[in-house]
Amino acid sequence: MEKLKTENTEIEILNAAKEIFHQKGMDGARMQEIADKAKINKALLHYYYRSKQLLFEAVFKSAFGLLAPQLNNILNDDSDLFEKITKFTNSYISFVIKHPYLPNFVIQELNKNPEFVLKLRAEKHFPSIDKFKLQVADAIKQGTIKPIEAEQLFINIMALNIFPFIGEPLLTALINVDKKRYNEILSNRKTEVASFIINAIKI
Repeated sequence: MEKLKTENTEIEILNAAKEIFHQKGMDGARMQEIADKAKINKALLHYYYRSKQLLFEAVFKSAFGLLAPQLNNILNDDSDLFEKITKFTNSYISFVIKHPYLPNFVIQELNKNPEFVLKLRAEKHFPSIDKFKLQVADAIKQGTIKPIEAEQLFINIMALNIFPFIGEPLLTALINVDKKRYNEILSNRKTEVASFIINAIKI
């Protein structure tokens, strides 16, 4: 019974923290706000997580633990290259729309601690692009896509997926749209990015 109570409290903390981090980001969030949201006192929050950084890492790992297997499964399933690009983009953007703090957190952590990526790679379902690389080479050989390094193609896909989230303040100003319209644009990118990439590489 005590174990169940502990697990439930931790789930409540992570859910509350996710909501606050979503609203205010890492820097704007306060431990007291998270404790209030989780309906516990601050001392109990610190019992579970000694610092905001540790709590943020826990929230991130929880979310990444859901995203990584999805992406890994797509990269290593038997769908053809174009379908794979489409599914990958749709899955990534759909997920990050629900967890918009993820890309910025990765960038922040890599700037502060370059070895953070080693923690990510140690995760069980960290995505592998080995099969993707073989499919790119095969598509080039068959003459269905233009010659391109698989690594360059994957970086292009990731860049087009990630930048609209980390560059939101700049992009909303440049294209002069409000938050509601920008969210619509992000949602449309679930298909727009894949179409752009596929049209750029297919013969």
